[in-house]
Amino acid sequence: MRGAAITGSVSPMDLFEAMRCAPTSRRFKPDPVPRDVIVRALDNARFAPSGGNRQGWRVVVVQDDARRVALRDLYLPSWREYMERTGGARILADPGELDPARVLGVQRANEYAERLDEVPVHLVVGVCLSDLAVTDAELPRQSIVGGASVYPFVQNLLLALRAEGLGAALTTLLVPAEAQVKRLLEIPDEIALAAHIGVGYRADPWPTRLSRRPVSEFAFVERWGEPLV
Repeated sequence: MRGAAITGSVSPMDLFEAMRCAPTSRRFKPDPVPRDVIVRALDNARFAPSGGNRQGWRVVVVQDDARRVALRDLYLPSWREYMERTGGARILADPGELDPARVLGVQRANEYAERLDEVPVHLVVGVCLSDLAVTDAELPRQSIVGGASVYPFVQNLLLALRAEGLGAALTTLLVPAEAQVKRLLEIPDEIALAAHIGVGYRADPWPTRLSRRPVSEFAFVERWGEPLV
């Protein structure tokens, strides 16, 4: 595996380029993804940090047709509820005079969900609950800290897939169906569902750079509100 050629358009050394052009991909070619490519991406992603270096992440790679259909069926109820809650369903029903780019984005996201079984590879990411150090569990707000021991791995994996020339879409909409997903994939009780990543060769051209807020809008120096740049 060491020294294996990178098959995508991004050099493994060109990290900043990968970070700037790794979009959510929702349209994929039907081409199968070789298993060794997935293994290589996982092999590189595993160097992510985690609390106490416990490396609690676990991944089930799903390519079987029937299981992909089952995952789609478990995904869709949460997706449709999300569309109702966020107004996406109204946009699909009556795009009217809305920004065409926004409408297209909602349409693409909906097509991805409705045809999730056609995505060549599904990566179901879980985490061993006993490996998490949840330091904000007692605070009077929603806990978020536990994810720090699994989501750096997920981001590493997204970048590794991009370096292999693979598109990916990260969502958490399978999590509400955790019990059913765990039965389907025979995941043990001590593993919690953290993410679902759809993977395949991207059908659309790669963007050269994504649109994001500038540093000046979110980073401060010494105290909140004092611009860093």
